[in-house]
Amino acid sequence: MKIKDIFAEKKVVFSLEIFPPKYDMHIETIYKVLDKFKKIEPDYMSVTYGAGGGVNNNKTCEISSLLKEKYGVEPLAHLTCINSTQENIDDILERLKANKIENILALRGDKPLDGSQTGNYNYAYQLIDYIKKKGDFGVAAASYPEGHLETENLAEDIEYLKHKVDYGVDYLITQMFFDNQIFYNFISQIRKKGIDIPIEAGIMPVINKKQVGRIIELSDAYFPEKFKKILVKYQDNPEALRDAGIAYAVEQIVDLISSDVDGIHLYTMNNPFVARKIKEAIESLLKHINHKKVG
Repeated sequence: MKIKDIFAEKKVVFSLEIFPPKYDMHIETIYKVLDKFKKIEPDYMSVTYGAGGGVNNNKTCEISSLLKEKYGVEPLAHLTCINSTQENIDDILERLKANKIENILALRGDKPLDGSQTGNYNYAYQLIDYIKKKGDFGVAAASYPEGHLETENLAEDIEYLKHKVDYGVDYLITQMFFDNQIFYNFISQIRKKGIDIPIEAGIMPVINKKQVGRIIELSDAYFPEKFKKILVKYQDNPEALRDAGIAYAVEQIVDLISSDVDGIHLYTMNNPFVARKIKEAIESLLKHINHKKVG
């Protein structure tokens, strides 16, 4: 099933992101986690992909296949192109086809620390264009409500986004954000540029101090004052910080759903407990909104 058809059927889509086991861990280690995520009943699940190729990226296809065949959950396989050759990409696309994986999140990926780029693809739009020519895949792409770190400003980033979308993207997933007003401003600007495909809001529950530094390193996301107060207030109490982080994410999601967001994409960090708590808190909202669309 193409995920774009899920967006057509539902007013608000709810999805989860997971990542494969580490290089030195066997694939079976994720089975119990998948069992728990399945019970949350997401509309689909995305499976991340390591930058630069390697054996761990085979697990993306393997887990995606497990989701589809064993768990009955539609998978979205991440695929990065930085430093990949056309042969690499062809091999991955053939494996995805063989495993009946129909949906791909096409990403450039992080540049190597030394700045080298040796593959055939330097930008996500090149990968999107190639995927669309090679097979009947549904294609999603990333978007950045606060602008990509490598662009001068949001306006420039939106120009790049429009270029990417024009190559055949079905829907977008945003990077995490912690101030909904930033998301609403982003939506307003991209709609003015003629980007009218569904946009799923990426939400990451912050449940420990370690996450904060990692988020700043990867995205330089803006933290509102009320979010900073949570971090300061509960930084020495892991359980309280976890619960406060879940509550903050739920508050964000309730506001987004009430404001007619197309979907919620939850960055789970492979934590089914947190994902379940959030889904339970918004279950009645999703049922109400989606029942209205079906009706």
